[in-house]
Amino acid sequence: MLYRQVLVLNQNFEPVSVCSVRRAVVMLYLGKAEIIETADGFVLRSQSTQIPVPSVIRLDFYVKVPAKRIMLTRKNIIKRDGSRCQYCGRKKSQMTVDHIIPKIYGGKDTWENLVCACLECNNRKGHQTPEHAGLLLVRRPRRPNHITFIQQFVGVSDHRWRQYLFMD
Repeated sequence: MLYRQVLVLNQNFEPVSVCSVRRAVVMLYLGKAEIIETADGFVLRSQSTQIPVPSVIRLDFYVKVPAKRIMLTRKNIIKRDGSRCQYCGRKKSQMTVDHIIPKIYGGKDTWENLVCACLECNNRKGHQTPEHAGLLLVRRPRRPNHITFIQQFVGVSDHRWRQYLFMD
């Protein structure tokens, strides 16, 4: 129960991050946040108090959030692309990360140049551009922002989060 996820909103209701119930309860106890949405009927009890398990909390003060940069990692590229090959569109168990413009032609390690690819398509493409290999991209890759990252990659673990993540 203490490790369920809680959506943390800034004072202006902008999504800031996701934390555990344990961390959220500490913020509530210290008076740094308030409960906006609770998890259906779940309650944490001690000898003297009981606290409803939060699903969404809002900070009592505004936090200036710097432009969050999602780390460029193999795992995050595969998450961004939904574990789907960006050349053939299939989902397979074993995925690789491919440079659209290969490094030997000056391709960089950037969100816009890396895509998820199955082994067959990656081997077929080799050290060529997709055009030279006769492959088309299913979707042009982009850098995700932190709200998109929470929506798609962390996952919306509770339907009550949807309105705060601009999904309704």
